[in-house]
Amino acid sequence: MVCKKCEKKLSKVAAPDPFTSSSDSIRSGSRKIGENKLAKKGRFSPYQGKCKDCKQPTTQNSAKYCHGCAYKKGACSICGKAIIDTSGYVMSSK
Repeated sequence: MVCKKCEKKLSKVAAPDPFTSSSDSIRSGSRKIGENKLAKKGRFSPYQGKCKDCKQPTTQNSAKYCHGCAYKKGACSICGKAIIDTSGYVMSSK
């Protein structure tokens, strides 16, 4: 659960999206042929941060809460801002 402001901070996938990449992007120089995406800096590190509440590792870089705790609180997992009010929902793990 991520707010609109933090969507651009999400980790990127190592492989390019096959639906958006085309020969135009290769010609323009934005994508190199034969480039090793995993060897680049800023690689996804799954055990970098820990959740504030349950101390489990977070899947997103620079996230404050794991997915479970963010869902329970109705908050953004990266910045912690409340997104929805969960008082009216029936949640099994509150």
